[in-house]
Amino acid sequence: MHDGTSVLFDLPGFRVVECVELDAGTRRLVIMQVAEEHGCPRCGVMVSGKPYDVRESRIKDLPFGERRLVVIWRKRRYRCPRRDCQQRLFVERSSEVRPGRRSSERLRRALARADAQTRAYSRIAAEYGVSWWLVNDVAARAHAKLPAEPPPVRQLGIDETRTRRVRWHYDAVTCRWRRPEPWMTSLTNLDPADGRAILGLTPGRSSAAVCTWLKARSQHWRDGIEVVAIDPCAAYAAAVRKALPQATIVVDHFHLVRLANDTLTAVRRRVTWDNRDRRGRKVDPEWANRRRLLTARERLSPPRFATMWNACIDADPTGQILGAWIAKEEFRALLATAKRGGHPHEIRDAKYRFLTWCAQFSEVPEIVTLAETVDTWWTEIEAFCRLNITNARTEGSNRSIKSIKRVGCGFTNQDNYQRRILAHAIAQAAA
Repeated sequence: MHDGTSVLFDLPGFRVVECVELDAGTRRLVIMQVAEEHGCPRCGVMVSGKPYDVRESRIKDLPFGERRLVVIWRKRRYRCPRRDCQQRLFVERSSEVRPGRRSSERLRRALARADAQTRAYSRIAAEYGVSWWLVNDVAARAHAKLPAEPPPVRQLGIDETRTRRVRWHYDAVTCRWRRPEPWMTSLTNLDPADGRAILGLTPGRSSAAVCTWLKARSQHWRDGIEVVAIDPCAAYAAAVRKALPQATIVVDHFHLVRLANDTLTAVRRRVTWDNRDRRGRKVDPEWANRRRLLTARERLSPPRFATMWNACIDADPTGQILGAWIAKEEFRALLATAKRGGHPHEIRDAKYRFLTWCAQFSEVPEIVTLAETVDTWWTEIEAFCRLNITNARTEGSNRSIKSIKRVGCGFTNQDNYQRRILAHAIAQAAA
């Protein structure tokens, strides 16, 4: 019976010597090692025969069946025969249950596989009948084996993501209020052919935070970066120019289009206040057509375009709303040159049309601000038009980061949060 039970239990190097039912919901399984000889861990002398004594140790193992299983390991202790050995007494050892641990290695491997699936630690602990701390310890040991240096890349994406709510805590030691950093910067490989997406994470969204992460990499790794895609963020641009002087900076076109849309929305709201002395309502043509104003021209059918155009003419005799709409479309036409190869003459012509149109509405402050912003970031915008490299993969990685945060139900430890995100990214690349 014991041999068959040992085969069923299937723990290498152990045999089942006893299996009893304690109550309706618990079973007690006693195991012992098969090896008859054991070596002293200090001097290496092999010892066999009758042990000095036997002690029972309760260990955690994989759940077996629907009822609770309590696994007891009867450990044999031996006395070292050498008189000059300082070990004196030692217990038998096994590679399946490491010294100082109360859990089997196959259980820890199962917990590591469950952690790679980005599940909540509390649910993993409930499924395997262990504590939350054991799951966290297994995950921390697995994450500690992650490579310190990310793989070499040619295209780097930088973007921020929010890690927690903004909350102030009173520090009793310094007697001052302290705010934990609610933001985190993610650095992503923009080339899908290179596999792994998320390369690293750093707390904060300042220039110093990005510089610290980049300078921690080797010089060879930094020299291999050719293009860096960012949002229109002066802090990130300054960090890249300082740590990666050879890289070309491009601005993501999604944020540029959103900037033009925000300009159009600001003009529409201000004109409504000027004409009606109140906020927009359903009865106002410019408010009823606000979605059409933000929709791309090529996505508007002729009837919808005519409705929007005529309504804005009736609602705004000054033409500021339609002027902002045309400025937005001219800016989109400038960015669209990237899809046609980014030829220099097309870029120059599109820029000229955009700035010429903005100059005609110099009395509209929002349009002037848009033109000044484009002029400030023109080097990076022109680089995007030539290279057509976006920050889309970084935005997708931020979505995965937020999903991990939701599954974890909030992380109070920033290091644990970052380790789990990197482990998930490496597991996805290896799949």
